[in-house]
Amino acid sequence: MKNTALTTTHELLGAKMVPFAGYNMPVSYEGVNAEHETVRNGVGVFDVSHMGEFLISGPNALDLIQRVTSNDASKLTIGRAQYSCLPNETGGIVDDLIVYRIKDDQYLLVVNASNIDKDWAHIAAYNKEFNADIRNISEGYSLLAIQGPKAVEAMQSLTSIDLSTIKFYHFEVADFAGIDHVIISATGYTGSGGFEIYCKNEEVKQIWDKVFEAGAEFGIKPIGLAARDTLRLEMGYCLYGNDIDDTTSPFEAGLGWITKFTKDFVNSEALEKEKKHGPERKLVAFELNERGIPRHGYDIVDGNGKTIGTVTSGTMSPSMGTGIGLGYVLTVFSEYGSKIQIQIRKKAIPATVVKLPFYKAK
Repeated sequence: MKNTALTTTHELLGAKMVPFAGYNMPVSYEGVNAEHETVRNGVGVFDVSHMGEFLISGPNALDLIQRVTSNDASKLTIGRAQYSCLPNETGGIVDDLIVYRIKDDQYLLVVNASNIDKDWAHIAAYNKEFNADIRNISEGYSLLAIQGPKAVEAMQSLTSIDLSTIKFYHFEVADFAGIDHVIISATGYTGSGGFEIYCKNEEVKQIWDKVFEAGAEFGIKPIGLAARDTLRLEMGYCLYGNDIDDTTSPFEAGLGWITKFTKDFVNSEALEKEKKHGPERKLVAFELNERGIPRHGYDIVDGNGKTIGTVTSGTMSPSMGTGIGLGYVLTVFSEYGSKIQIQIRKKAIPATVVKLPFYKAK
């Protein structure tokens, strides 16, 4: 089990630590609901240093990225980021990721912790054609997600740049918390605004301490992975291994918007045919109409009790107080307003297919 550079810090703060994607990670500090509300209404900090980072450089860097990712990375200018996925050869998804354009011929790919080795092997295999310089720098870098509506105000004293001018999915390489050349990215997995800070392992403790000093008057708190999951689910953000995987296509998962046929990429011909004909199943968002908590793996049934799909993510929404979830259903049941049922133990709980996000900021 690997540790992040901040594991001892989390333990001293009383975090409940759990194994996650091969790392010893904080799942909660004071409880998921309290931490969830901190991020929705104030500012909280996640240590997500388990995430993977690949640096791709050289004259063929963009060509390689265009080949292995579904989105069109040629649209990226320096200082911009892009959500994308790595399609596999059989219609599924190797991983979802964020692509950052650092320099003219240098890109940073940020991948999921549980998929680092798989993603690296996949990209390296295709790189035999392009011979770009690819480096797995995951072990040397840390990542803090400073999230919430008060993040800009709370963190402004730590940098010489105007944080309010960094647009969503844009970033700056600048000074932060006394460290030079830190990536300050206006991205996140919560839907409540804020930043993600990429730095070297030896720098992260100084940054963590200064972040909490600066944020003290704003009620800043450390946040665990349990609240990260409820926050992302309220926004309908996919979690790899639950809502998307090697068997789910981008079109089934509602990720057609990051699948661009302006270029040739892995399995693009088959995916273009699927787009034309439409998938047989789709990922939908649903709200329970009665009390209950949907969970990963529960059956989704129609009014006659016939199985029509499976829940991939579910929880009791801390913001709304209702059971919410994502799941794959036969396409005929995927329209907004469709009535479905979630099989919770021996009872079928009625639910309605709804439009995302579940949570709308006040």
